[in-house]
Amino acid sequence: MSSPASIPLPAAEARAAAAQYEREGFFILPAVIPPDLLARVRPRIAAVYAGEYETGIPPCGSPKGSKEPPTKLVKIDNAHRSDRTILELVSHPAIGRWAAALTGAKLVQLFACQMLIKPPGGQGGTNVGWHQDQEYWEPALQGELFTAWVAISDVTAESGPMRFVRGSNHWGLLQAGDFFSDQLDAIKQRIRAKNGSAWEEVAAVLPPGGVSFHHRLTVHGSGPNLAAGPRVSFAIHFRTEKSGLRPGTKWQDAGYLNDFNDPVGSPVCYRE
Repeated sequence: MSSPASIPLPAAEARAAAAQYEREGFFILPAVIPPDLLARVRPRIAAVYAGEYETGIPPCGSPKGSKEPPTKLVKIDNAHRSDRTILELVSHPAIGRWAAALTGAKLVQLFACQMLIKPPGGQGGTNVGWHQDQEYWEPALQGELFTAWVAISDVTAESGPMRFVRGSNHWGLLQAGDFFSDQLDAIKQRIRAKNGSAWEEVAAVLPPGGVSFHHRLTVHGSGPNLAAGPRVSFAIHFRTEKSGLRPGTKWQDAGYLNDFNDPVGSPVCYRE
C-alpha cells in the first residue's frame, strides 16, 4: 500500500509546495518510502558497507568493506550500482513524482547518490561541513540540479539532522563550503563573509522513509550524532531536462557522476 505522501498533491497544494521550494530552497516531506522497502533495504545497506556487492559492481572508488561499526562518517558513492534493492529505493517513483511537483520538471533523472552512515557518540569526523552541492558539480554539470535526502533511520534533532539555511538558494554560487570539514563555525563565517544575508537554519527532522529536497545552491550541513544509534540516509542527486554536461566535458572526467545514458547508474524516476 502506498503511503499518503506518495500520492500526488492536488494542484493548489502542489503550487504552494513548489513556491515554498523556490522561495526557501528546500522542502521537507513526511514518510514517502513504503515501510516494506525500508525493511528490505536495511540489510542491503549493511551488506554494501561490509563490501558485499550483489551485482558484482563495486561502488565508486571501491571502498574497503568492514564488518566493524564505523567511528567516522561513512559516505559511499553510487551504492545503487552494487545492489538492486538500493537501486529500487533511490529510484522510487514517489520521489520522482514529488520532485516533478516541486520543480515543474518533465524529466527527473538520478545522476549520483551517496549512502551515508553517521555513527553515534558525537566524536570528531562525523559532521558534514556547510556547502552548496553545485560546488562539487560545477566542473561538469550545469542547469537544473537538486538533491533528495531520504531518511532510513529515525532522524531526530539529536541525531545530527541535515540543516538548511533558509533562502540561501538565492545567494549564487559562493565556492566557500567544505562537505568534508568538521569546522562548521569556521565555514559559516567564511560563507557569511561572501554573503551577509540573514542566516536562518532549519533542521530536516524526518521519520524513516521521510524525504527532503533541496536546490543545488542551498547551503546545508549537519552536526554530530548525539542519539543512541547511527543516522542512516541516502543523498540522491537528480537533474531535470533543463540540465546537461558543460560543453567540452567528458563523462570519464566527471568523477563520481554517472553518464546520463547509463540506465543503471542514471535511472529515470519520472517522465511526463
